Amino acid sequence: MNAVSPANGNGRRRTVLLTLAAVFLAAGAVWLLLWWFVFSLREVTDDAYVNGNQVIVSSQVPGTVVAVLADDTERVEAGQVLVRLDPTDADLALAKAQSALAQAVRAVRQQTHIAGQYDAAVTARREELARAEADLARREPLLAEHAVAPEEVAHARQAVADARAALNAAERQAAASHALVDGSDVAGNPTVLQARAAYREAWVNAHRNAIVAPIDGYVAQRSVQVGSRIQPGQPLLMIVPLRDLWIDANFKEVQLKHIRLGQPAEVRTDLYGGGVTYHGRVEGLAPGTGGAFALLPPQNASGNWIKVVQRVPVRIALDAKELEQHPLRVGLSTEVTVDTHDRNGPVLAPNATKKTVAKTDVYSADLASADAAADAVVQANLGR
Repeated sequence: MNAVSPANGNGRRRTVLLTLAAVFLAAGAVWLLLWWFVFSLREVTDDAYVNGNQVIVSSQVPGTVVAVLADDTERVEAGQVLVRLDPTDADLALAKAQSALAQAVRAVRQQTHIAGQYDAAVTARREELARAEADLARREPLLAEHAVAPEEVAHARQAVADARAALNAAERQAAASHALVDGSDVAGNPTVLQARAAYREAWVNAHRNAIVAPIDGYVAQRSVQVGSRIQPGQPLLMIVPLRDLWIDANFKEVQLKHIRLGQPAEVRTDLYGGGVTYHGRVEGLAPGTGGAFALLPPQNASGNWIKVVQRVPVRIALDAKELEQHPLRVGLSTEVTVDTHDRNGPVLAPNATKKTVAKTDVYSADLASADAAADAVVQANLGR
């Protein structure tokens, strides 16, 4: 039996080592190519969370809660009544305002008729003055012929002066009465408009006893209870519109060099086990680090100092269709990967935004309905 020669063993060992070296070199080259063309053009962070609008619902008027019509986790629509307040006080105030408006309309109507009476009095006084002047004109030529007594002419002259003074007083009274009603009809009179504004305010306050949802969404953090006495502005519950969410990805400051607005991003969340990938884009970078806007910002100029790498929030806009297919929740943790191949975009928004971030129309109907109700009260008291 022949023994293996040392030369063959060394050759086989050399072949294995060369093969291993070639494999490592190939792996290194592959890794270098991946890093150069892929990994170096990406920025990844797992310090990223789902965020969204959290609309706090509060009352616009004080009152006592008599009904709660929505609870946590329930979906509500814009305009849906969420809480009802005791309407007693508001209804009484509305009734008083309605009576005051009706009285104001009738008072202005009365002032209009009084102004007409003074106009008629002015006409009568003018006729009296004309008669007195005619009597004086007939008697004065007869005085030279001694056909009438001087006392009679003096009385005629006094009658003219009295008639002229009475006309002047009547004209002033007519002008004073017309100052209250001229320039507008009954509905446009300042007194009626003031009472009408008070009625509208009372009407709106009465209907604000029904607290409605300003937007579509899901109820969270309900704190209002039946029987509670609430004040305007007091938080009652929160509505979260899950169709309008975004990601706040907190990148380290050393990762921001190549991040630009509009760059594509991929988002994965543990909610779906990493099996769902959301596609978004970089929408904006915060104007400061998270620590700068903290409740207690760091004071690096005092005491010992240790450098800590800061993070800057980067907002990632999500695709609405993907978000509808796979709903997210506010506060979920995510992993964000930003593709930085295209580095031509701006770092910060160059122009002022002109879009409306959020709006609601549920309160606009209140004033229109109040106007219609006030017009009905005015028309009912105008008379024939």
